[in-house]
Amino acid sequence: MNARLSPLLSPELLTLDLRATEHEAALREVAEPLRAHPDMRDYDRFFEQVIERERLDSTYLGNSVALPHARTSHVGRVVLAVGRSAAGLRFENCESPVHLLFVLGTPTSSPGDYLRVVSTLCKILASADNRAALLSASTPAAFLAAITTAEEKLFHAKN
Repeated sequence: MNARLSPLLSPELLTLDLRATEHEAALREVAEPLRAHPDMRDYDRFFEQVIERERLDSTYLGNSVALPHARTSHVGRVVLAVGRSAAGLRFENCESPVHLLFVLGTPTSSPGDYLRVVSTLCKILASADNRAALLSASTPAAFLAAITTAEEKLFHAKN
């Protein structure tokens, strides 16, 4: 797999107006669209592992972003869903509210894929301009366009 996020995302995997206000409920709301993903083998077990990982240590990355994830045998390939909360969510041991949640599942058999996706995501989200574009996108199409634009800048800069 390449390091781009855009092939992993589609409008149905984006929840741009989270209703949940509690941490675990928000994770469930963001992850739920993955239940129907063709590469999801066992959604319930996958979600249990995401929650278990959250209990070990916060997945808050800073800059109002969290990356709840699981390396698991319950996905066939990398899966990703995104949620956005205008009000922000409180995560344990975090000073600022979380506005962007990226729920990631990667096969245990593909550690390289996990590292590539996390690396790309962190590089994109390190930019205040990219975060602002994702936070202000008014539609799923605009959100996906912001991801694609950020990827183009990132990968073009490497060449």
